[in-house]
Amino acid sequence: MILLICAMARPSLPSSLDSTLPGISREVLSVSMEPKYQCQQCKEILRKPFQAQCGHRFCVFCFKQLTSSGPIPCKTCRAEGIFEEAMSMLNIAVAFPDNAARREIDSLPAKCQNDGCSWSGTLKEYEGQHEGRCDFERVKCEACQALILVSEKDRHNERECEARTLNCKYCKVTFNFKEIKAHDEICQKFPMQCKDCGKKKIPREKFQEHIKSCAKSKSACQFSEIGCRAVVDNGKQQEHEQTSMTEHLHLMLAVLSSVRLRAEGAGELQEDSGLGLYRGPEDASPVGAHAAGHNAPRGVGPGVQQKVTALENIVCVLNREVERSALTLEALSRQHRLDQEKIENLSNKVRQLEQTLTMRDLQLAESEQSLRELQFCTYDGVFIWKIADFSRRRQDAVGGRAPAMFSPAFYSSKYGYKMCLRLYLNGDGTGRGTHLSLFFVVMRGKYDALLKWPFSQKVTLMLLDQNNREHIIDAFRPDVSSTSFQRPISEMNIASGCPLFCPLAKLAGKSSYLRDDTIFIKAIVDLTGL
Repeated sequence: MILLICAMARPSLPSSLDSTLPGISREVLSVSMEPKYQCQQCKEILRKPFQAQCGHRFCVFCFKQLTSSGPIPCKTCRAEGIFEEAMSMLNIAVAFPDNAARREIDSLPAKCQNDGCSWSGTLKEYEGQHEGRCDFERVKCEACQALILVSEKDRHNERECEARTLNCKYCKVTFNFKEIKAHDEICQKFPMQCKDCGKKKIPREKFQEHIKSCAKSKSACQFSEIGCRAVVDNGKQQEHEQTSMTEHLHLMLAVLSSVRLRAEGAGELQEDSGLGLYRGPEDASPVGAHAAGHNAPRGVGPGVQQKVTALENIVCVLNREVERSALTLEALSRQHRLDQEKIENLSNKVRQLEQTLTMRDLQLAESEQSLRELQFCTYDGVFIWKIADFSRRRQDAVGGRAPAMFSPAFYSSKYGYKMCLRLYLNGDGTGRGTHLSLFFVVMRGKYDALLKWPFSQKVTLMLLDQNNREHIIDAFRPDVSSTSFQRPISEMNIASGCPLFCPLAKLAGKSSYLRDDTIFIKAIVDLTGL
């Protein structure tokens, strides 16, 4: 019950293990970064590292984001080709803080990457004392996106930012700094200066009134429409009109004479008493023409009547076309509705078939997994694991592409404990780079409720000498207080075993443990007392 409560409470992390930031920039390190210190999600230095049950490490912030909607498959396991349905699931409930990795990372040498800053220390000191506090750190302005020093942020926002907003000091309207020149061109309160009298601070909205009343402003004479070209000061308009009266009268007389000549040249207009139309003498119709059109309406000629009749015929044809188009449109609308219903029905059927296909795929995957387990599993507590293609797998482990691999499951009996092995071909922890690391894992089985817990059977691990001379053997009895040997509440418990199981030097050259690029590992579980 205590274990179940702990597992349920784990997703709500204590503040010391929580973080709202992704990994630390790798540029902070004074040395080259080893792959084991890299977060598999953000690809930066691990910040408060968490280790998933598959062995991959993540920043606690990145891991929480990945599993915010529940357990998901580990993409790194897929990329490394070691994906296993049970083990390669990222689940916050079974992940744990990797304090060993955190201590190693905290002790790494670091330096500030900001230009002009000479700070240096450990990564722990950088994270706790310097990160986010450096005066030389450059941040992006939210408005103009420019990079600026933290210490100059306030001055930039107030005086330099091209995208800052301001209030016009004349009309108080809010606008963008880049638009200041355009705004000054239209601001109605903007102060202007009269070039004629020199008066300043005249609001633009009153400037035209000032121009009209300014004594020193010049404007055209009001008789300019009839030909006066004089431009005089506003204060001297009356004086100009008095002194130029004779000239203005001559201009007026010329205009009147021109109007009279145009009226006489246009001819005398006659009025048609029937229609109230006016026409010149040359427009009068001959008597014969008038007689020919005596059946037309009064005042309407035969040509106009023909045009009216033609237009009426055209309108009738257009009306019939409109009616036909309306009927066609209605039929098409009905057909469209029927087609939409068919499409919706077919879409529903497709979705149902897709769901059925997905379920079939899941069932097939489960069947394949069960078949693989049955192919290799044993039920007597003894398991021999053949690992072929050793050289390639070892290179993948050295390169960090597949640091760990899991064996198929085996059992202590048909209804007994379910177990597997976990092997690091380039070592793990204290054995990294020097030893093979081999671990024993207790898995969740179908009959755990009938078994005795914690698991307390002696475990013997062996690397077999293929000449049958000197096997490498390591054995241990489980620590019953460790969570690794309690009844599993997830697919598998935390692995426990031998980080220094076998020196890698014993596999070099013509080794009797490595033949045909293949090694054999044997596990024996003591069944005494079961």
